[in-house]
Amino acid sequence: MSNPVVLVDTTKGEFLVELFADKAPLTVANFLGYVDDDFYVGTLFHRVVKGFMVQGGGLDNMMREKPTRPPVANEAANGLKNVEGTVAMARTADPHSACAQFFINTVDNPDLDHQGEDEFGYCVFGQVIDGMDVVKKIEKVRVKAQGDHEHAPADQVSINSITRFE
Repeated sequence: MSNPVVLVDTTKGEFLVELFADKAPLTVANFLGYVDDDFYVGTLFHRVVKGFMVQGGGLDNMMREKPTRPPVANEAANGLKNVEGTVAMARTADPHSACAQFFINTVDNPDLDHQGEDEFGYCVFGQVIDGMDVVKKIEKVRVKAQGDHEHAPADQVSINSITRFE
């Protein structure tokens, strides 16, 4: 069985992500649950840090956090690395707190990899397989502080939809 692929349609363009259900089955099932519920429609890429990553999937256009399901177990020990173009779950300081938000690494970020129980890391569960130029466009937007969000795009970058790609 091949891994699922999703199409991410944003106000900056579209990109395709292969989801590694073979390496992060709980995380992919969690993510696809949100995809199938249209949870991501209208959410923002609300955190953009040049030379690091772009994060989205949890805040609406008023920069309010959307209600989520319970967190998913962190599968960061799956052997996948936070390299450029990979997609990983965002979380708080609690390693097992990831819900719906995700980020795309725009460079290699080895400090985010699983390094043991004390430095659990961030679970990589996908890879941009087409349209990385769109992700780079998002990375290049002008940012400004908005409330608690220090790296918010000055002009919002919205997720129009994320759909399964056949």
